[in-house]
Amino acid sequence: MRITLSIWSIIILIFTGCGPKYSLEDKGSFTLVKNENGVDLGYSPLSGVTILTQNGLAFKDLNKNGSLDAYEDWRLSADQRAGDLAGRMSVEEIAGLMLYSAHQAIPAVSGGYFGGTYEGKPFEESGASPSDLNDAQLKFLTEDHLRHVLITSVRSPGIAAEWNNKAQAYVEKMGLGIPVNTSSDPRHGADSYAEFNAGAGGDISKWPGTLGIAASFDPGLMKKFGEIASKEYRALGIATALSPQIDLGTEPRWSRFDGTMGEDPDLATDLARAYVDGFQSSDNGGWGFQSVNAMVKHWPGGGPEEGGRDGHFGYGAYAVYPGGNLKDQMKPFVEGVFKLEGETGMASAVMPYYTISYGQDTKYKENVGNGFSKYLITDVLRGEYGYDGVICTDWGITRDASSVDLFEGKPWGVEELTVAERHYKVILAGVDQFGGNNDKGPVLEAYAMGVSEYGEEFMRKRFEESAVRLLKNIFRVGLFENPYLEVDATEKLVGNPEFMKEGYQAQLRSVVLLKNHKKVLPIKKKQRVYIPRRYIAPSTNWFGVQQPERTVDPFNLELVGNYFEVVDTPEKADFALVGIESPKGGVGYDRSDLANGGNGYVPISLQYGPYTALEARTESLAGGSPLEDFADRSYKDKEFTSYNISDMVMVNKTKEEMGDKPVIVVINVSNPLVFSEFEKSADGILVHMGVQDQALMDLISGVAEPSGLLPFQMPADMATVERQFEDVPRDMEPYTDHDGNQYDFAFGLNWQGIIADDRVAKYK
Repeated sequence: MRITLSIWSIIILIFTGCGPKYSLEDKGSFTLVKNENGVDLGYSPLSGVTILTQNGLAFKDLNKNGSLDAYEDWRLSADQRAGDLAGRMSVEEIAGLMLYSAHQAIPAVSGGYFGGTYEGKPFEESGASPSDLNDAQLKFLTEDHLRHVLITSVRSPGIAAEWNNKAQAYVEKMGLGIPVNTSSDPRHGADSYAEFNAGAGGDISKWPGTLGIAASFDPGLMKKFGEIASKEYRALGIATALSPQIDLGTEPRWSRFDGTMGEDPDLATDLARAYVDGFQSSDNGGWGFQSVNAMVKHWPGGGPEEGGRDGHFGYGAYAVYPGGNLKDQMKPFVEGVFKLEGETGMASAVMPYYTISYGQDTKYKENVGNGFSKYLITDVLRGEYGYDGVICTDWGITRDASSVDLFEGKPWGVEELTVAERHYKVILAGVDQFGGNNDKGPVLEAYAMGVSEYGEEFMRKRFEESAVRLLKNIFRVGLFENPYLEVDATEKLVGNPEFMKEGYQAQLRSVVLLKNHKKVLPIKKKQRVYIPRRYIAPSTNWFGVQQPERTVDPFNLELVGNYFEVVDTPEKADFALVGIESPKGGVGYDRSDLANGGNGYVPISLQYGPYTALEARTESLAGGSPLEDFADRSYKDKEFTSYNISDMVMVNKTKEEMGDKPVIVVINVSNPLVFSEFEKSADGILVHMGVQDQALMDLISGVAEPSGLLPFQMPADMATVERQFEDVPRDMEPYTDHDGNQYDFAFGLNWQGIIADDRVAKYK
């Protein structure tokens, strides 16, 4: 291969009359071209792409026409190149560009939501390599011209890099040579049971979730996460992040609360800006090969769900604004990610949420899902705020739904339109891309509808507008120049010791100490600890998969044994360590209530024990669906008991068994919770939003000192939860514990007592 490349270089020298200003290197699965004082290029030797030269510099002939076209010229701006390429694309190719794939696992699993086949067989029976493209991927890349792929699980960083190279080589040989833009939902969560080892490598660095990083009250830490995560993403072949989730957590019962950056608009705005700056800005401060497009979600803020019910289902279709406070919900967008400090300027993509922002369309008076709303997309986002980046629907909004409580399509407000009509409405609303759609057919049907109504010129122009936006995001991160990865380099970079250490330090900073009665913490090492086992009730997840009941150790006992002596009874122990989760208070809907003559709507509880919604609204603020024959979704006077009431029972029982000996409670928090049922039984309380057990042990034993602050309020009771407004931050009465401390926004303890530093002064 190197001999062939040398001969090719001599031929170029003869015909150009001057020496080439680039070199070629065989990387096995691809050829690397290094331009002097220019960008590096990469192409597959099997794709048919050749090198063009101009002034001694190298360029890729992506469309294989023998001439240097504007979109192939890396010296031009992304705007110039995208405009040139969009004009060359067929309607079918643009329709494919407007697709964003359904979730893809690498390799595909045998069945279920992320299932796939290889030559018609399950992976285990196919003889395929884990990094091979599966049948669905081969189809949508070829027949549907799809170029945006969402990946979920990957077997290893090396496998991810190999899959990337195979996918890029596969599309490079087709048509105009448009590369694949791979994306990911957040993937840096901590494995609680894993032991921290800075030299482990091989796995991606482990960080608390964004709500945990928010507990640091430090935008600098959030930016550091973005800078490290973007490098790891690019080493995995990921050039777009379907994050951050910058909805305000103003509704404490919402099931996606733990993906937010808390409920305070000022803190969330600063954190959101830092996150996107960290992801998008390359080492030079602007766009580059280390940049990752950030798709911020969910416009105009998905947090104010009525009663906390989530918009993935018809029962949660409505966001409501009893406080008239849409402005705060939009603040992390318009004051944060649209006003970056780095040179990339704005978040490169926006995702609207599934919900109907009830009563907010003051122009067309439509109550439709945000992705269908011309008012919220064209008039407000594009018009009022001047946003000209990519807008992509949330996943599956154009598919059909048959029930308000099944995980199906999410066409809220337009249930009676056809699939193609929904695509057309999305396009006319000003949206560029369809999340979770692998099929170009409905997009082409929508195009035909537009031609019939407005003419060919109008629809071609409308399609090219979206194509330019989508292509700019591919050009700016360098995928047209070199989409290929060196597998060895990927394996060395992802999860390297430096990144692992940074993630672990962030975990330590994310934990909040709420209670430290008589300064029981920290506890000296080698004391004897009793850890009761935790009961987990049977449940069914979003995808309808049933989870059996089980009893588990709440911590990695082997790891705990490195700090304390684990004993099996309270009598033998010096202290108890109880690990629980915040209340699993349901989703706000229960078919058995409907079967018994009710409307199906029930309360979502933030307490463990039985709760009766005596102070709930007599009539819901929003309601109505073709899938129901009523509009009132009130759950007033109905009861609910959290699935994990056993957590509360375990804390109180452990205190009874321990007597005067300390009980330390550690809570993995996904939502705010009511503490009155068990707080007096705890001498120490630590809350976290997803960290490794080792971080908890370092804090409990005093190796590290807690510094986290609550990025949200803990309610005094469920009455204050019912009275608060879904769209208004910090409007609950906070819980006051038996030491007299209020669990309010920005509250946290260290070993000396209540933290009152610059962070508290700035944000509280």
